[in-house]
Amino acid sequence: MTTTVGLDIGATKILGVVVDGQGAILAQVREETSPGADGVLSSAATVVERLQAASGEPLTGPVGVGIPGLVDVATGSVAHAVNLDLAGEPFPLAERLAERLGLSVAVDNDLNAATLGAHVLSGVDDLVYLSLGTGLAAGLVLDGRIRRGARGAAGEIGHIPVDPTGALCQCGQRGCLETIASGSAIAASWPSEGVPAAQALFAAAASGTPAAVRVLDTFLRGVADAIRMICLAVDPATVILGGGVAALGEPLLAAVQGALRQQAATSPFLAALDLAGRVRVVPADVPVAALGAALLGTHLTGAH
Repeated sequence: MTTTVGLDIGATKILGVVVDGQGAILAQVREETSPGADGVLSSAATVVERLQAASGEPLTGPVGVGIPGLVDVATGSVAHAVNLDLAGEPFPLAERLAERLGLSVAVDNDLNAATLGAHVLSGVDDLVYLSLGTGLAAGLVLDGRIRRGARGAAGEIGHIPVDPTGALCQCGQRGCLETIASGSAIAASWPSEGVPAAQALFAAAASGTPAAVRVLDTFLRGVADAIRMICLAVDPATVILGGGVAALGEPLLAAVQGALRQQAATSPFLAALDLAGRVRVVPADVPVAALGAALLGTHLTGAH
């Protein structure tokens, strides 16, 4: 049986999966991430070793890795992954991990990996994966191919300024969409303890707390704006909501669809596009980024 391995490397954990030829997950392992080049390499290798033990079969197929930062998919090197302490010269992750494992390794940005996973799960060849996490960004699959852009900036919708008097964004601009429509924006506007900020905000708004309703309305308008912008730019068949905030599931989907319908209520043009009808939310029980990473080796050659 042919299997592949996918690693979703984040700042605090690595989630690894073994996937068969039909895309079914055969084994899954989670491990804390150690920072720095040697730490990331060692953590990734440990996950692969644990996956082999969990699957009970030798792992002979390729290993795909999704990781934050700027990734050169041709060489498998990563740079500017500051949360992993990989902020200096590009680190040749694919080369080093392949040497350690004795397997072929493909590396891509974690958003692209998640987008590929969403593409395979949905079966849609024309989609946007809108990640509502610490930041806000969109992964694009157009005509069945991941679109990265000439300089790898395709889908960086979170850094479109929408409010010249708004908050300063980490990118250096002011009033970016990310400062309104992201998990970090919710955390800044509605801090909470013990539960994720998005969950706390939705619960407070549902109970009728006026301040929570105002914060949630602002967030939802921002998400609706992001969807409207990306749909008017590339007109995808489907928009899939992912990232940490998407763990809310159906309540998030219904709220975003409601915000889109409200925007379309006074615009026959927007109403005709049915943006709300295109939106889905990623299944909560599927590790979409790790699944997409497992498929990287066979898809990189078809990417732009």
